[in-house]
Parts: sequence; structure tokens; C-alpha cells
Amino acid sequence: MPDTLKTESNQMLKELLIEELQDLLHAEGQLVAALPKMAEAAHHPKLKEAFLKHLQQTEGQVERLKTAFQLLGEKAQPKPCRAMTGLIEEGQETIEDGEGRSQIAADLALIAAAQKVEHYEISGYGTARSLARQIGERDVATLLAHTLGEEESSDFLLTELAKPLMQQASSGEAGADGKAARTRKQKV
Repeated sequence: MPDTLKTESNQMLKELLIEELQDLLHAEGQLVAALPKMAEAAHHPKLKEAFLKHLQQTEGQVERLKTAFQLLGEKAQPKPCRAMTGLIEEGQETIEDGEGRSQIAADLALIAAAQKVEHYEISGYGTARSLARQIGERDVATLLAHTLGEEESSDFLLTELAKPLMQQASSGEAGADGKAARTRKQKV
């Protein structure tokens, strides 16, 4: 490929990378605001802990994104991420709907909502990392790979937290839990 075409191609890919990073920066900012609400709504102590731990990770991921912008010589300017906005809205509905469910069912619904977010982030960081690698931005790719690993670990942890809750639900404990929750609401 002639050098001129390669330069134009790299510039196009860099612009695409910057757009992806802007999207991720806005997405992570929304998540920083949403995670405390999810932690508060969670009943299982380990799920609460996982949400709070991910909040700290997410704050670090925002800083990593800002560093990536600096490395690229760009201003860390977020671009509205409608996908995350929709996922956060669904998460809020899940929290509200959880008030009428058993604690186990509410926590499983929170896990499902959180995993949708994780899968979106895994996709976004995977794409951005690949773009950074393609244009030779190794330091940016390394930052993004680190965040991608955290997102994958969070997704795995949520799956592991769901397993015992599903076992409890299938053994009938969720039914008793749900009755107790409804009884408490009726007394109030």
C-alpha cells in the first residue's frame, strides 16, 4: 500500500478510535452514577460488594481513558452514549421492579442487567483495543487491554454470583423469600 494511502487509512482509524473512546468515556461516566444505586438495591452481601468494587474499578477506567486521550494528543471529550443510557434505564427499571420480587429474584435481575452492561463494555473495549493496535498505538492498546480484562473478570464474577442464587431459587427458597417480602410490605 502506498504511504499516502496508509497514512490516510491510519488517520481514519485513529478518528474511529477517538470516537469509540469518547463513547466509552460517556458510558463509564453514566455507570459511575448508576453503580451505587445497584449496590443499594442488591440484597446479597457479595453482590453489593461486587457492585461497589466495580464502582472503584470504573473510576479507574475513566482515568485510564483520559490517559489514552492524552497519549493520542486529544482532549478527553465524552460523546453521548445512547446504548449505555438505555442499559442504565433498564437497570433502573430492574431496581424498581425488584421491590415487588423476592430478594433472590431481584438480585438475579440485577445481575442480568449488570451483565448486559458488561457485555456492552467488553465489546467497546475490544474494538477500541484492536483499533489502537492496528494504528500502532501500543500504550493505548495496553491501557484498553487492562480495562477489557477487568470487564471480563466482572462479567465472570457476576456469573459466579448468580449460580448459588439460581440454585436457591430452584430449590424453592425463593418462594418463601418472596412470601416474606410480600408479607412485610403488606404490614407496612
